[in-house]
Amino acid sequence: MGDLMKKLHEAADYVASKINNVPISIGMVLGSGLGDLANEVEDKIIIPYSEIPHFPVSTVVGHAGRLVIGKLSGKQVLVMQGRFHFYEGYPMDTVVFPVRMMRVLGIKDLLLTNAAGCVNTAWTPGDLMIISDHIKLIADNPLRGPNPDELGQRFFDMGTAYPAELRAVAHACGERLGIPLRDGIYQLFTGPSFETPAEVRFARMCGADAVGMSTVPEAIAARHAGMRVLGISCLTNMAAGILDQPLNHEEVLETGERVKNSFGTLVKAIVADWPVA
Repeated sequence: MGDLMKKLHEAADYVASKINNVPISIGMVLGSGLGDLANEVEDKIIIPYSEIPHFPVSTVVGHAGRLVIGKLSGKQVLVMQGRFHFYEGYPMDTVVFPVRMMRVLGIKDLLLTNAAGCVNTAWTPGDLMIISDHIKLIADNPLRGPNPDELGQRFFDMGTAYPAELRAVAHACGERLGIPLRDGIYQLFTGPSFETPAEVRFARMCGADAVGMSTVPEAIAARHAGMRVLGISCLTNMAAGILDQPLNHEEVLETGERVKNSFGTLVKAIVADWPVA
């Protein structure tokens, strides 16, 4: 475990050296098709993942694979332009390495975004959903193994993984901007295959409104480290079996492109109103 903390500190120290140790208010992870928001960051410093010690490298189309650090809506932010997934072959602790590095860097607030399949038949592709809770039924966990006590306690509460105060800020911003927002539950599947119609029916029975292949491990690691998390899903397609058509990743990227303006406007407003601890 000492080796993990050594790697986290080496990665955080490298990033800090590139930004002259300027404190960062909010960490952000941008999902598939949503990475263009990083272009809105002012006075930006760009750090490719490949330059950061011990950092994994994103392999997914639509993920630029770099940190963008600067000002957004008046706050200093660190933006991950692309994330890491279990299906890429990375172990769970590697998937959450960047989030843990953010905490070592001093970041206490985290905004997670993703592209997700819509399970709720009353909703439509292009809707934006604020994550109120999540479901993880897969066996693996990013915290499996020895506990890094410097980051957090071995056993911890997940009842407030997505704090109501941050969700309220998001909904208030959506209402003010005229951007309709859903509030729902996100269920994690491992991918890379899309869910089967039977799995989607099962997810609906479990109470899920959306399904996807990311976010949950990051939220668990963040909560373990005492970070506050806000999650936003762009519902890019109806999940398998709802419509009589096959699913593909191009549809995910196309929908992300279609909603990127409203998504970006919403996120900038949320960052401006974010109650930084």
